[in-house]
Amino acid sequence: MFRKLIGLELKSFMRSATLGKDIAMKIFLWLFGLYMIGCMLLLGIGLYFILEKAFPNQAPIYFVNQFIVIWFIIELVMRYMMQKIPMLNIKPFLIQNIKRDTIVDFLLLKSVFSFFNFLTPVIVIPFVVSNFIKSDFTSLELIGWTVNILSLVLVANFLNIILQKKIIDNNKLFIPFLVVIAVLVGLQYFDIFYTTKFVGNILNYMLHHPYLCIIPLLVVIGLYIICKKVITSNFYLDAYLKTDALSFNDNDFSWISKFGEVAPFMQLDLKLIWRNKRPKTAVYTALMFSLYGLIFYMNDIYSNSAMLTFVGIFMTGMFMINFGQFIPAWDSTYYPMMMTQNIPLKLYLKSKATLMYFSIIVMAIITTFYAYFGYHILILNLACAIYNIGINVPLILRIGANNKKRIDLDKSQFMNYQGTGVAQWLIMIPVMVFPVLIWLLFNYIFNFLTASLVLAGVGIIGFALKSYFFNLIEIAYKKNKYSSLQGFKQQNA
Repeated sequence: MFRKLIGLELKSFMRSATLGKDIAMKIFLWLFGLYMIGCMLLLGIGLYFILEKAFPNQAPIYFVNQFIVIWFIIELVMRYMMQKIPMLNIKPFLIQNIKRDTIVDFLLLKSVFSFFNFLTPVIVIPFVVSNFIKSDFTSLELIGWTVNILSLVLVANFLNIILQKKIIDNNKLFIPFLVVIAVLVGLQYFDIFYTTKFVGNILNYMLHHPYLCIIPLLVVIGLYIICKKVITSNFYLDAYLKTDALSFNDNDFSWISKFGEVAPFMQLDLKLIWRNKRPKTAVYTALMFSLYGLIFYMNDIYSNSAMLTFVGIFMTGMFMINFGQFIPAWDSTYYPMMMTQNIPLKLYLKSKATLMYFSIIVMAIITTFYAYFGYHILILNLACAIYNIGINVPLILRIGANNKKRIDLDKSQFMNYQGTGVAQWLIMIPVMVFPVLIWLLFNYIFNFLTASLVLAGVGIIGFALKSYFFNLIEIAYKKNKYSSLQGFKQQNA
């Protein structure tokens, strides 16, 4: 049965509406993955000798044990942000003569072969070999320690699945997770309780008592069973027939009529945001990240740094990035119906752009209080807002022409990666890096003010050419129309 399920996975990939893009992304990810594994391998080979030279009075393995807890938290956060829950479109299987346990076991074993699960072993195995050659620890002790560390990798893997599944269903459960980490960091910072030393002492004790490696193995088995129960609990046809009673305050947004011909489409977008969890979370996220500048503006290191441009683009364009990168996937549920109507595509795109223009202006106004840290900050933030309006809005709309993954509007955006592919991560490169490079170049040649004015000038030129850009964007959307329609039909996209 596993062989058949693997065959179906391969067919799903080969028949996907995004096959060409998926293959290109797979090649890119494989190359990037090989590069990362190579870096980790070099680190693993040299780690023992680096620690031996830096801390000659302490065994390297003891030093590593002290920082295992930090590594575990960082890895869990990275998995949370980047590792997807293993998925299948299970509805067709539920009416077949296939045991639910078989399908769930397949999904969980599929997660074991995640790229993230190979990074730590690539470091640990060379490090253990170096300890075997140079240290006085016995083979049994080193084998037990290796089992402990590799078990923690699987603990992070299965714990990530449980947390993602639970928090996607109820975002409030993320609060205790943050509180626990904040408390541990606070206790360490104020010298009340050293979590790193406490965990390090436990691992040191387990190192000298290798039979205790059975404990993390039992934890892995326990988390596997919990994962299986969590996933199996939704493996019923009637689980997809349940509907929640929803209540909301209706709003016709009649004031939008002042925007002219794009007003009807903007009203639909605002209703979509008002009534659905995921797009509404994009608004909350943008408002929350308006405080992002406090991290940098209060530090003199960044007083004349290109990082300020990154912050300005990020703060004024947060909603633009969160909302714009999923156009037209926000409308994926009814996109086929829209394409049968007499709706000018350019008008549809202009309405999306106008909404993003409006959000950038609002965020630029909100972030004016950063003038407290200097008027040069205010000037740069306004320049970044103008750049976002002129360049990044049409750029994001153009990239959106390749979106072929549907989105469930009723799910929160927070820790929800439905409809997200590698393209959504790569979109950050041109959106964030290009303005930083432009500012950095002119700041190096001239000065801060000139670089900011040039950045604003590029945005003004882009806005003046918006008609030309929108013609190109319209052509791209028309070209990809049918592949997008096919992609939005795929429930497990």
